[in-house]
Parts: sequence; structure tokens; C-alpha cells
Amino acid sequence: MTDLDPHAYVEDRSPGTGRLRPRAAFATDLPTIALDGDWRFRLASGLDDLTADFAAPEFDDSAWELLAVPSCWQMTGLPGEPRHGAPAYTNILYPFPVDPPRVPRENPTGEYRREFDVPDGFPASAAVLRFEGVDSAFVVWLNGIRLGDGKGSRLTSEFDVSAALRPGRNVLAVRVHQWSSGSYLEDQDMWWLSGIFRSVSVAARGVEDFFVHAAYDHTTGQGTLSVDVAAPTRVSLSVPELGISAADPAGPHVIDGIEPWSDEQPRLYAGELLSEAGERIPLRIGFRTVAVVDGVLTANGRPVSLRGVNRHEWHPLTGRTLTEDTMLTDVLLMKQHNINAVRTSHYPPDRRFLDLCDEHGLWVFCEGDLETHGFEPGGWRRNPSDDPAWREAYLDRAERLVERDKNHPSVIVWSLGNEAGTGANLAASAAWIRRRDDSRLIHYEGDWASCAYVDLYSRMYIGVAELAAVGRGQEAPTADPADDAHRRALPAVLCEYGHAMGTGPGGLSEYQQVIEAHPRLAGGFIWEWIDHGIARLTGQEEPHSFYAYGGDFGEEVHDGNFVADGLLFPDRTPSPGLVEYKKVVEPVRIRVDPATRRIDVHNLHHSRDSGYLDFRWTVEDGGDPVGSGGLTVPVTPAGATTTVAWPADLTAALDAARKNDSGHEVWLTVTAVLAADETWAGAGHEIAWSQGQVVAPPASPAPFALVPAIVHDGFIALGPARFDARSGALTRLGDLELDGPRLDVWRAPIDNDLLSAFGEPQADAWFAAGLHRMRHDVLGVEPDASGLTVTARLAAAGSSCGLDVVYRWTVCETPHADQARLRLDTVVTPDGPWSVPLPRLGVAMSLPGTDADVEWFGPGPGEAYRDSRAAARVGRHRSTVSAMQVTQIRPQENGNRHHVRRAAVTTPGGTLLITGAPVIDLTVRPWSTEALAAAAHQHDLVRDGRLHLHLDHAHHGLGSAACGPGPSAPDVLAAVTTAFTVEFGTSR
Repeated sequence: MTDLDPHAYVEDRSPGTGRLRPRAAFATDLPTIALDGDWRFRLASGLDDLTADFAAPEFDDSAWELLAVPSCWQMTGLPGEPRHGAPAYTNILYPFPVDPPRVPRENPTGEYRREFDVPDGFPASAAVLRFEGVDSAFVVWLNGIRLGDGKGSRLTSEFDVSAALRPGRNVLAVRVHQWSSGSYLEDQDMWWLSGIFRSVSVAARGVEDFFVHAAYDHTTGQGTLSVDVAAPTRVSLSVPELGISAADPAGPHVIDGIEPWSDEQPRLYAGELLSEAGERIPLRIGFRTVAVVDGVLTANGRPVSLRGVNRHEWHPLTGRTLTEDTMLTDVLLMKQHNINAVRTSHYPPDRRFLDLCDEHGLWVFCEGDLETHGFEPGGWRRNPSDDPAWREAYLDRAERLVERDKNHPSVIVWSLGNEAGTGANLAASAAWIRRRDDSRLIHYEGDWASCAYVDLYSRMYIGVAELAAVGRGQEAPTADPADDAHRRALPAVLCEYGHAMGTGPGGLSEYQQVIEAHPRLAGGFIWEWIDHGIARLTGQEEPHSFYAYGGDFGEEVHDGNFVADGLLFPDRTPSPGLVEYKKVVEPVRIRVDPATRRIDVHNLHHSRDSGYLDFRWTVEDGGDPVGSGGLTVPVTPAGATTTVAWPADLTAALDAARKNDSGHEVWLTVTAVLAADETWAGAGHEIAWSQGQVVAPPASPAPFALVPAIVHDGFIALGPARFDARSGALTRLGDLELDGPRLDVWRAPIDNDLLSAFGEPQADAWFAAGLHRMRHDVLGVEPDASGLTVTARLAAAGSSCGLDVVYRWTVCETPHADQARLRLDTVVTPDGPWSVPLPRLGVAMSLPGTDADVEWFGPGPGEAYRDSRAAARVGRHRSTVSAMQVTQIRPQENGNRHHVRRAAVTTPGGTLLITGAPVIDLTVRPWSTEALAAAAHQHDLVRDGRLHLHLDHAHHGLGSAACGPGPSAPDVLAAVTTAFTVEFGTSR
């Protein structure tokens, strides 16, 4: 800053002036004045619109509005119209011209004022003003005295206020700029939001800082504790559980019989630092040691397998401002879904989140507040990562990351940042961290081609084949032989994979199988935890609520719904993807073997034995429970497998089911549940499960009656069915009005169809082939003495390729004439050179109604697709059409039930019975595929008075191509000659 330009700090590369050196975040019994609450606020349009003398204590701000601190100013007014600018979303591009370090002169600037009282006796002569998070750059005055300025939005800034703070009335003034030079370092694939979005306080300062070193030796069971303390007076350490009382913190203290900290058993020892001045600082000490051993990531001497997620901080009403309750909800949901690790993408989180990770047990990759992805479209030209002028800013962000969070046992890896290219500034940051803290590993994916200054070989969105090669140490060599040797000695981690955008992700089971097969693979982190939808109202006379995404606020450049790619919906409801992930990463693998009547239990935990689990079994005959009981499984150590024979009561239940000979499938389900309450879930919470089919249904088909098709005036009768004489469409079955079925190959494209990180999106080829506008032309309707044959062709205008289809209708004989079943055999034959897979292959039909009860036997209860079905268990399930819809932020194909054996759809007009021969995929919706594909948001979907049924032979896989690979080869739905069968009936 200069006298000529008092706002030079906005664009200079300096991380700030006047700030105190960074230190750990910790609790203390010294007094604190919380400044959260309503502040006076004015939003200026830019530097030419600032308020003169607004920092003066006597300035009259009574006309200014009140704004909550902490908050993001663009979120005020929501879910209605935002009052102060508007949120904007980009993934990569900067929302301003790339001209570092300059930013637009039209730079929205928030002017904040807060009056507060300092009580008598408050130690003002040794106090600091603390900002936990301010986006993007800010300058601060106390009682008219300029304290300094700062950048690094997700990092703590402290200022010495000893010369400005006074008893009684004080006035704090803060000017916050939406854009600054720091914005070039904060392009982190999220909504651009501004303001004082984390807490503010004035705190008395006694002990300056401390660093807890708590190592664990797994060979001896000993812990070694030392605490480096910076303080103006002598400080002592007490840890009563360890027999340490009023001791020298530096120690080192060597303690036998330590219980180490891990994600599974997050053992924390309560301690305290006590200064001679009387200050008490509580400690929560976790002993653990992180190391690379023979190319394997280990903690406490055992391999670590990360079942992780990338977590942005998000709430649909408050943006990046979160309450502790919201953070706790995240942690508990993670633990309840078998997640054991978090990467704090792409910045340090609110410090309270790490306290919760310590308490409940999550491995943490704590990431720096750094991403410069917006330079990639320009070939990384002028990228700050290799520009010496930005060196101080990079080192400052690394230092503030480490110093604030260094005392958390959950933090096992420091991550330099994300997608910032490569360069000397990153290497310098790694070197600084290694000098300051050699007890943790260093991560940065952007340098995967060499890994010269990191401790993990990190990749994102690679396919399973390449991942397996990495696991075998057979990845392509680096350019430098020394780097190559270094990289091959490193554990490998997927810092991002399984892109959870829209319906999906698919293929998670394949990834997990590869991860578990290779010790070098330390697991990975799904992208990402939560959809960043913003709660909105339509503003109509009868407003509808919905979640906004990129472009919904009129942004000049945006990336649409790419911001909605989480395992949680914005309201923190688990998506089908999270339910699938929980099953895929179960820490206990159960295998049911009906042939040998044995059950295998493989314990995949890091260090915890299976003694905390209860095992139970249930037998169902056609979905009806016929027996259940407990299963005694010997305590199985981590990494071991136990095999148990079926107990006598289970054997008896199965024998009874066989003797009953119901003609239905009999399934055995074994579950592992919590035997007692944990901090994150209650007793009975399910951890793992497995199924085995012990009785298969009869293979012989039902006999057919030779029922002739009879031609009437305008319709054809076949048993209980009526068909249109010209189109061959089924119009009635018994008393039920129907329309269809007819061949259908189109689905409302999912995000993984519409987007692609590698090559052209799959949907582009589908649109080019006209699959979204196929015409169903009936070529013949031929009744005969044993049924009805309808021939047709499905093709698009302008295309010489088509699908020839033959529908053969017959009647199945049953003991009751009024319950005769109608059988449809469909044969599809491609005509022409089909070079694209099909989105789906099946038949579609409809019946009157806006909702219905649905019961089915098969996998459930949630949606499942061919490459995302691990979480669906076979049984009898019940739902409604409404409840079967998955409310993705951007509507798309959803709600499929995979491999259904039989189903019943019950409306006021009757019940339609559907039977697969042997299975069918079932989707039921209150709107058409066309309406679903055309909708931009959920409120665009309006029930049309018909229930639309899709009975599919198969679907194209989901994959995660929006930012990753598409479906693997077995899950690609090729256009080949295919035959499938479905039967229909009715009941009342």
C-alpha cells in the first residue's frame, strides 16, 4: 500500500500486513468477546463508491442495514431474491479477466461496522482480534486505527489490538472486497461468495502457541509425548490418565500401554497446559504415527485404506457459513455410511470440524487454501505457482494451514492445494511444511507426473485398468529416473474419483475390488460430499421451492449444475450414491455360501477386531420372514477371516422353507450391526450385510392356453386383453385402461451421459443417431389361433439404421379364468451399422393415475442400475410412485429398480401385475421421459395424469463420465439382437 493508492493492498501479491504470525487454534479459559451477530452493513459497487471516514468511531451508520456475521452477503434474502449481488458458479474459469494480479475496478465491497463493549478488567493490553474466515481481501480498523489487511479467505487472521482496544465502547470497521489478487489463488470449483463468513472475536492472549507431538510405537505399545510451548511465562503439562502432573511439557514423556488414536477407535487423552499466569488450556491428545512402509501408507504400524470423501463446506441457505450442528451432521453421516476419511477440499475447514473428526474418528487430508485452475485454459501461462513474485503468498498459506491445525490427531496428511499446476512455489511450500512438521505426509495431486516433493502418488479420475497398473507398480515411467524411483516407492491414492454427479456414480464396486487387491493402493476420496444447491423460490403466485445451480443467477460465465455432484442432496438427505458407497466400502465382508452352509467374515478394519459387532441372520421365503436369529462369530482380528457353520436354528428354518415348497425364492440375509452405542450411531446400526439364495424358483414356465385372438370392430380381443386393431397397442387388460407397451430405447440423459472429462459425451452420439426422436411405425398386426403378432420398426428421421421389433402376445393359463396372465415376448433386431450403444432397451406403457402403490420382489428398496446395484438387497419391497422418484437437482433418468421378478402397481382403477421372465428392470413415473428430459429443475415437472411404466431388459451403465470414465465394457448396452419376456395380469 502507498499514500498515492490507499487500496493497493487489494491487488498486491502480499498475503497481508499487520497480521500476527499464525498459531494453533485452541481453547483457553482467558476471556473472549464474541463479535458474531448483527453488524451494520453497506455494499459498495467498487472502489469508486466507498464511504469516506466510515472507520471513524463517530461515523453515523444508523441508516445502514443489519447483516448477520458470519454470513456470505450474496446469500442474504434467500430463498427469495438475493439482496446483495448474487452467487456465481464456475468450475475452472475465473469470473473476471485473467490479468494477475489485477482485478476489476467494479469490485463489490462490503463495509461492515460493529460496536461492542469491553468490560472492566478485560486484559486489553494483551488481546488479539481474530477473523476465522473473510472472502476475499479485507482491511480492518479498530477505533479509527488501521490494524492491517489480509488475504487467504479460508485461513485465520489475527491482529494485535493492544494499542487500540479500550474499556467501554469500541468500534470495529472492516472493508471486504469481493475480488483481490488472492482470488487468483482461490478458484476452487464452488460458488463465488463474499463476506465475513466465519466467526470474529476479540481474545485475551497469554500462551502464544504450542505444538503437541504424540507418537505411538506399535512394536512396544509405548507413546512418546512432548509439547513445544511458546509463552511469556512458564507452562506445565498435566495428563492425569498418563500419570503426568505439573510436568515440563517438552518432556519427552514415554508412556507404556498407550491406546493409539485411529479412525476406528479415536482414543483421546484429556490433558491441560497451565501457565504461571493462571491460564488453563485443555488438550485432547491422540497418539498415532503415520509412515510409508515398503510403499504402503500405514498408521500405527498397520496399512490404511481410505474410504473417503471430498468435503466442501456448504449449506443451501447460508453458503459456506456452517453451524457446529451442521458439521456434526456431516461427521455422523460419514461414520454411519462407513466413510473413514475426509479430504478438506480445497481449503482448511472451520476449525470445529476437525475437533469433531478427532472425537468421532476420521482420517483427514487437510488441504491448503489454494487452487489456480483458471490458468489451465490459457496453457498455465502466468500461473502463480512458478512465479517468484507469488512465493510469499504460497508460503503464507502453507504456514497458516499447518500452524492452525497441527494439534489434531485426525490430520495425517498436509495437502498443498488442488489443481494449481506445478512450480517452484509448491515445492517451496512442501519444503517449509517438511521442516516444520515431519510427522505427517505431504500430498499434492498436480505433480503426479514426477512426485518430486510429495509423499503420495495421487491421481484423480483414472479408470480401473490404470488403477490396477498403478497398484502393481506398472504405471508409465516419469521423465527423470530419480523421480521415477521415488514415485514407485510411494503409496498411491485416488484424491478424487467416483464423480457423484446426478444419477450415479456407477462402477464403485470395480474400483473397490482393485483397491483391496493391491497393498500399494491406499484408497481414495469420492468427489464429493454434498450438492451445492442454493435454496430458492420460483417467485410465482404459488411459489415452488427448488435448488439453484450455475446460471440460475444470470452469471456471465458459469458451469451449470456441475456444482451439484455430491453424495448428499443439499438438504443433507443421502442420495442413492451414498447408500451404494456405504455398501461398497463395508469394513467387514460377509460371504454366504449356501452350497457348503458356511459363512465367511473378513475383517477389513485398520486395527479394530469384530468384537463390537453383533451378527444376525434372517430367512425370507418370497419376501416373507420365516426365521431369524443371532449368529455367533468368533472375534476376528483386523485383516483376518473367520468361517462359521450355519447354526442349528438357521438350518432348521431353511429346511422348513424347502419343505414348504412355496414356489418362491428363499434368501438368507446376514447382517453385522453395532452391539452397543458408539458416539456416531446407536446399537443396532447396520455396518455390513450379505445375502445368499438358498432356494431358487421353479425353472419350468407356466403352461400356455391356445387362446385365439378375435377381431372385433376396431379392436382385437385376446383373453382378458383388448388391443387397438390398427396399432396393435394394448388398450385394456381386464378393467384396467392401458396404453402400450411399445419398444423404448431412450432415457432422460443423466449428467454422466451429457458431460465427459475424456472425449465426447455419450449423449452427443445418441442425439446424432436420433435416439431421442425415434418413431415407432407399426408394420403389421396379425391375429391368429394362438395369439397376436405385431411387427414394427423403430427409427429416426434421416437415419437408415433402425430396430426391427416383433411383439408376440399369448395368454398364460391359470387356475382362475379371471386371473389369466398375458405374456409378451419381444424380439429386437438391429438393422444397419449401429455404432452407438443404446441408452435403454425395453418397453414403455402408461395407465391413468397421478400416484400409486408399488410392491415388488427383487432388489431394493432404493434405485439400482447394472453398475450401481451393490446396495440393493433381494426381498419384497413397498413404496409409492412419488417416493420412488429421486429428486436430482437437475432432473434426469432415475428411480430404476433392477432385476425385478414380479411387481404390482395399484391404482384406484385396479392393480396391474407384472412378472419378469425371469427378471425385468422397473421404473414408474408420474411424468413422461420427454418431460423429465426437458425439465431444468424439479418444479418444472408436472404430473400429467398418467403413470408411465418402463419395463426394461437392460440399461446402459451409469459410469462417472461427467468427470471420469464412462461405464466399463460389460456395462455398455450394445445394439444386438435381443429377446426378452414380460407377463401381465390384474387383480382388485
